[in-house]
Amino acid sequence: MTADERPSGHACDVVVIGGGPAGSTAATLLARRGHRVIALEKDHHPRFHIGESLLPMNLPIFTRLGVMEKVKALGVHKPGADFEADNEQGYNTFDFSRALGNSPPHAYQVWRQDFDCMLYRHAGENGVDAREGHEVRGVEQRGPRDWLLRVTAADGSDYELHARYVVDASGRDAFLSGKKKLKRKNAEHQSAAIFGHFRGATFRPGKDAGNISIYRFDHGWMWMIPLPNGVMSVGAVCRPDYLKQRRGRTVEFLLDTLRQNAALWERIEHAELMGNDVRVTGNYSYDSARMGGPGWILVGDAFAFLDPVFSSGVYLAMSGAEQAVEVVDEALRSPGREAALQRRLERRQRRGMRRFGFFIYRFNGPVMRKLFRSPNNVFQIEQGVISMLAGDVFDSFKVWSRIAAFRVVYGVLALGNWRRWKAERRYRLAQARSQFTGGNTPLDKA
Repeated sequence: MTADERPSGHACDVVVIGGGPAGSTAATLLARRGHRVIALEKDHHPRFHIGESLLPMNLPIFTRLGVMEKVKALGVHKPGADFEADNEQGYNTFDFSRALGNSPPHAYQVWRQDFDCMLYRHAGENGVDAREGHEVRGVEQRGPRDWLLRVTAADGSDYELHARYVVDASGRDAFLSGKKKLKRKNAEHQSAAIFGHFRGATFRPGKDAGNISIYRFDHGWMWMIPLPNGVMSVGAVCRPDYLKQRRGRTVEFLLDTLRQNAALWERIEHAELMGNDVRVTGNYSYDSARMGGPGWILVGDAFAFLDPVFSSGVYLAMSGAEQAVEVVDEALRSPGREAALQRRLERRQRRGMRRFGFFIYRFNGPVMRKLFRSPNNVFQIEQGVISMLAGDVFDSFKVWSRIAAFRVVYGVLALGNWRRWKAERRYRLAQARSQFTGGNTPLDKA
């Protein structure tokens, strides 16, 4: 039996595994191009998800999807990001309106369960067969355009599904990446997170009220994200070994952690932790050895995920999914171009991840701390950083020429910092030796 001869409920052109932002984006746009698309989400919307802070570069995608007004209705206006500083107000604001490229001047903060649900429902409105509570249990690829998927529905029934192409948007489950043994931990950067939602926290004054606020502490960094109805998402990203110290004291551990930054604690000291509900997640950073192959492609977190310090997750997921639609559509029509298109998309996605990663991997270091606490707009470098914070990491030469300049400045400062560290280390060692030599050291004589 050919794919065209099978019952329509059990055969399609494309199966999309996962109903998050990446999966809903890919499914919607593929259906608009005339493909038969089945989207499978193992849970039921709305379901909880972290990642509430969006970037300005998400907004053009929302417009192309036709959901801009829906997002606006769900979200809190986000004019920028702020980082703690040694000035009178205690923080520096990086306003998105000052970005160099063509990124919009603001973004939104959203409840992810509402945002994800809206996108998935929108996919259904655009002709996608969107099935909730349907979990893919197994896959078998019989040929470049011949997939058999085994699915279990919420009522416990099992069925088989045939497809010509599989888009894996299964998020951190990384379904196909795991099956194909492609998933790799990021050796440079491993982290975990603990977080909750508070009522009664102090918002920034005036136009900064919708900002995401970023703080540091000895074990990592913290966030405060304003959400609708006066709720504040507050959490910490830290090294996994620090998080292991909680030993069942999850609520107390979160509060003890947040107390470690006095400026943040001042804003939530009298706030109420909603429902004493604290969540923990780990192993943030990973990628896959490759993005796709004949008849399949990985998008969003199913391909890779970075630390969330710059809120890059949803944007990279939706942008990558939108680009993947071009690959899948062309592969179904002209299979001979598939491999080249996949390679080009993977290079593009990894390039954007590297550009975010440069800042992420160094964020807690002394040099990056100094640069964010005391920004300088010489050669428009600060505006280049704002453009990066807005998500403009792919195509703007104007932005990336400034980011290249930023990297030079970072290198110079890092070298100076390394020299100071080395001199201080020599001084400490000399002091220690002098305690055992009666002061007969060159340092002591000097």
